[in-house]
Amino acid sequence: MLNTRFFHTELPARPMGRYAHIVLLRVTEGYALFQTDGELNRARVAAGAGGANAGTAMTRIALFKRKQTTPERLNGRELLRHYNVLSDSNDEKDENACIYNVKACRKCPDCITYGFAIGDGGSEKSKVYSDTAFSLTDYASSHEVFTLNAPFEDGTMSEQGVVSSRINSQDHVKPQTIFPAVITTRDLTLPLFEYVLGNVIRTTRYGATTTRGGTMRNHIAAIVLSDGEIFSNLLFTQRLYDLLAENNILMPNEPVPVQTTLEAAAIVVPQLLDEDGVRNQQVLMGDDLTAYLDSIRGQDENTMHTVLQQAAHEALTYHDKYVAKQGKKK
Repeated sequence: MLNTRFFHTELPARPMGRYAHIVLLRVTEGYALFQTDGELNRARVAAGAGGANAGTAMTRIALFKRKQTTPERLNGRELLRHYNVLSDSNDEKDENACIYNVKACRKCPDCITYGFAIGDGGSEKSKVYSDTAFSLTDYASSHEVFTLNAPFEDGTMSEQGVVSSRINSQDHVKPQTIFPAVITTRDLTLPLFEYVLGNVIRTTRYGATTTRGGTMRNHIAAIVLSDGEIFSNLLFTQRLYDLLAENNILMPNEPVPVQTTLEAAAIVVPQLLDEDGVRNQQVLMGDDLTAYLDSIRGQDENTMHTVLQQAAHEALTYHDKYVAKQGKKK
């Protein structure tokens, strides 16, 4: 099980070097849309990290940080409201109201963990770090163009003899496209870490038009407790690509099996950690990881409520000690 003694019993005022990393594969289970300015975000990078792959350029789909963290954060806020830990007030004058991107209460688990910035009202740096994730396979085999239309009520594209011009085309990410990623948390208590982890486990919709698509499953490959940050998303992706290519797993225009990629991650992650130069307090993988994740998924309502209440208490304690005093000074 997870080494619970690694986590703080109270959030510290200054960085203390206790990093908990969630290493995962984000896998699309439908046609997703990760775009800016009407196009899928793309990056031209090396295919792999070693050998011939390191010298071969590849265009990969890029999944920006905000497109990963925002759905997870909103999912967490929904859960907090469900268990009456977060106010559902829309009154900006209500001191307990916490309205996303409008007014931060500055004291709930969401504000303290993911951070906030409210102009002259103060700010709190996020304790959850993530970076752009890149598709394991190339852009050409990972996307598909769809023609979209907006029919009239009778289901046709014409009304009274006039044909609608409401037709367009859009790039979508194909199902079973894999985005290897690392989420890093710093100096959290155990309840707040499990709050973040639970958000990752429960969130299943990412990108634009989430009500019509964008389904994604997060497969956790490892949890790493260390005294520093570990490898990047891009390096993780490139090393997985190298290993899969070496074993002839990567076939043109064919999806990469998720289980095979998880098995490759079980080989690559320890290698990358050895190269990072950080001291690892615990690397949770395999059966131990499965048992721990099952315990998180299997929490009943009473246990979930207790964990969230404790997370809220720790966030409020941190607010009273450091955030509120900072606001008074200003």
